Amino acid sequence: MKDNILITGITGQDGLFITKKFLNDYKNYKIIGSSRAKVDSVLKKLNYLDLSINENLEIIELDLMDNNAVREAIQNFNPKIIINLSGPSSVYDSYKDPEQTIMSINKIYDNISQSILETNEDAHFFQALSSEMFSSESSEPLSEESKFEPRSPYAKAKYDTYIKTLENRKKYGMNISSGILFNHESEFRDDKYLIMKIINTAINLNDGLEDTLSIGSMDVVRDWSFAGDIADAIINITLDNKPEDYVIGSGIGHSINQMVSQVFSYFDLDYTKHTIVDGSLLREGDPEVIISNPIKVKTKFGWNNKVSFEELINRCIKFKLALRQ
Repeated sequence: MKDNILITGITGQDGLFITKKFLNDYKNYKIIGSSRAKVDSVLKKLNYLDLSINENLEIIELDLMDNNAVREAIQNFNPKIIINLSGPSSVYDSYKDPEQTIMSINKIYDNISQSILETNEDAHFFQALSSEMFSSESSEPLSEESKFEPRSPYAKAKYDTYIKTLENRKKYGMNISSGILFNHESEFRDDKYLIMKIINTAINLNDGLEDTLSIGSMDVVRDWSFAGDIADAIINITLDNKPEDYVIGSGIGHSINQMVSQVFSYFDLDYTKHTIVDGSLLREGDPEVIISNPIKVKTKFGWNNKVSFEELINRCIKFKLALRQ
């Protein structure tokens, strides 16, 4: 008898790589994935990873904003592990509709956690959080003990769920862990995100379709990892019996200048001739530097990033070029 794993937001980049890892390396689990995307879209993304719907993978339609539907799903499938990756994920978009962003993230979390308490108290619940929760005052590497000071609606909503995670673990003894995820990318990132904006512009420049790349700053430093590596850390946490909170990132900072340079060099383009810095594109209050201190997750599980910054960028470029053929 196989144990069920419920993954919400399975067609996001994290969900896809977590699914691939479980299906390939853990044959005693069945993945139940919920997604807002149409089934055809789900299948297309799975095909890119050489995966398909089989006896160990089931995609379901589940309205996570519907408390009754969530409770019924958790009761019926009785998952041993629940990984919540769903909800709004764009900081930029959260400014457009802050109330909806905060309500959605909190409502989904509440529906899942309440359903676990009512129907499946033994399930290990993993909640994805964000490095956006941290204070912008320090340029030191950020750990689980660092100061939180959420500024954006997205960050505030994630911080709300973090506080609820601590309370649920202490008050009810819930088997609930969280991962404070730093920037991570893959070929499955939407085009609205920075790495894909840079890559798509470079491809268009190479093809003579665009003239310039407009960027808010070249000096901002972030901790970028490969989503597949982040997925490995999440799996280690969910399979562990002791619920805790973990910072998950590479621990290495790279500037936007380095990212642009790396992308443009792939096409033998001089980025200095095609890049315009437009400060109006920056978000107000964005910190100059955000770098993780992932010593806890590395020490506990022996986890490390396998894909380098340069390899990550080249992977995304090759995928985008293949789509255009």
